Amino acid sequence: MRNRFAFQPRYFLFWLAFLMAAKGLFLLYYLPRTLALPAGTVPRIFGYGLRLDASATAYLCLLPFLLLTVGSLAGPRFPLERLLRLVTGAAGTAVATLTVADLALYGPWGFRLDATPLQYLSTPGEALASAGPGQLGLLLGLWLGLLGLGWDFYKGIVGRLAALPPGFGRGRAALAGLLYLALLVVPLRGGLQQIPVNQSDVYFSGVPFANHAAVNVPWNVLNALRLQTSPINPYQFLPDTAAARLTASLYAPAGPDTVQLLRPGLGRPNVLFIILESFTGKLVGHLGGERGVTPTLDSLSRMGVSFRNVYAAGDRSQKGLVALLSGYPNQPTASIIKYPRKTERLPHLARVLRGQGYSTAYYHGGELAFANMKSYLLTAGYQHLTERADFRSRDQNAKWGAHDHVLLNRMLQELPQQRPPFFVTAFTLSSHEPFDVPMRTRFAGSDEASRFRNSVFYTDHVLGQFLQTARQQPWWANTLVVLVADHGHPQPGDSPNHDPAKFRIPLLLTGGALAPAARGRQVLTYGSQTDVAATLLHQLHLPATNFPWSRDLLAPAPPAWPGGAAFYCFTDGFGVATPAGTVTYDNVARRVIEQDSAVSRRQLRFGQAYEQVSFGDFLGK
Repeated sequence: MRNRFAFQPRYFLFWLAFLMAAKGLFLLYYLPRTLALPAGTVPRIFGYGLRLDASATAYLCLLPFLLLTVGSLAGPRFPLERLLRLVTGAAGTAVATLTVADLALYGPWGFRLDATPLQYLSTPGEALASAGPGQLGLLLGLWLGLLGLGWDFYKGIVGRLAALPPGFGRGRAALAGLLYLALLVVPLRGGLQQIPVNQSDVYFSGVPFANHAAVNVPWNVLNALRLQTSPINPYQFLPDTAAARLTASLYAPAGPDTVQLLRPGLGRPNVLFIILESFTGKLVGHLGGERGVTPTLDSLSRMGVSFRNVYAAGDRSQKGLVALLSGYPNQPTASIIKYPRKTERLPHLARVLRGQGYSTAYYHGGELAFANMKSYLLTAGYQHLTERADFRSRDQNAKWGAHDHVLLNRMLQELPQQRPPFFVTAFTLSSHEPFDVPMRTRFAGSDEASRFRNSVFYTDHVLGQFLQTARQQPWWANTLVVLVADHGHPQPGDSPNHDPAKFRIPLLLTGGALAPAARGRQVLTYGSQTDVAATLLHQLHLPATNFPWSRDLLAPAPPAWPGGAAFYCFTDGFGVATPAGTVTYDNVARRVIEQDSAVSRRQLRFGQAYEQVSFGDFLGK
């Protein structure tokens, strides 16, 4: 009897050991960051993380413990041990897969695996394109190693299931199984305290990496899936009326005047809206970044209109797309583009301009099904979509699809046939991981930062060639060109996930439609990607009332924020940048990550209010 009924504790111990081994693998995989932690931090990672590890272990034990109870009632003919091994093998494969996926994604994304990558399951090839062959081989080896380790743990800790002792009734055995099942409630909720365990319970350090390392990945994925279906706003910092009032202070009108940048009497100009993949301000010279990486953009800043303090609303392409084209803020733990029912209720530049007689088209060298972008673009009213399948196979010389010079050349050929006035959107891709671009290496080095630097230089270079040819075309004189990044990037410098430098991006206006007096103008107002929509529409003498989260960066700044303000969010956190500086906040730990000395408490409260109100708006869509 002692051996049979020790099976459940041994099984629980097996999963707990396996999950802690996965945590150790994470620390080894990111060894440079682990070694940079303060002394004594690593043991605390395991100690503080134990509650989430135990909770995840309890979830993994639910079905096996239930099988043990049913098997005890069913008798010896029931294939109990075979089913237990089958269930354990399937769960072990799932946990190993989540663990390895987390290893691959934490570096570029800066947060532990949650439900976010599930939106990429329909396009696995696109999702895997970020990883190079060497990394894929390493990850495959680690996945197989985890499976082997799990099997060794199972044999050593659990072993075979002992038979019931002679004369021990099935009812009593089932009752003992139910008792073990009931006992799982304690680790499931992380203890006997009133509030069940959550991520904040394992956050113990001022170093985000240490807190992230303590999180249990399977638990995090399950929790994120649960939160995605919850109608409750988890970001309740202030009374709703106070939060709404503070958020509205950024959009309060300060005067009717806005700077007019276009030539008088132009009529309806064409708009060419080019979104640049991962163009971080850290590599843009005129924004104070490295010199020589973006000579085209830096030259345009002297001949066009440059916005010097614009921040990406989020850190993924699909989030940047919605912020730019719909003027809608990002969500810290979700992405509205995943919900066609919600995106159908968003405003869109293409829809507004099409209603004004514009023809519309969208160009991208990759697959538009990726991250559910196609449903969003079709709902937006684009009349023509060009994507990877529309390019010849020999032109698809990048893992993500057609390289940027192929995309831009296609546009040069087709823009003369586009009925004016047109609104044409193009989204580049060559500066996305793994940064394999068809050009001679400009910046020496094989590390990630050097490869990224070279890819940005390549896209900037082919963009310059495109614009040089475009200036000779008849449509150029009546065209406004908008150049903006979809988001920033951790490289160079491997910026932390919250770092404002990661979110600062270029925004430039150029084209023949610009008035000569506007050339070389610098706009210093702080703003977000969400503000591009209203800024553009007002230049076209169109209302932006359908874009309530967007404000005109060329209009007088609101009285409460005389230099403007930019809100951005990352996974379960946000930042607010103003001329006074930046404050970043961790929603899980419920504390400030970093705050510049001149930043007021009001700026932090504004960020909390903005997140509360914008997420409430997302839930209500």
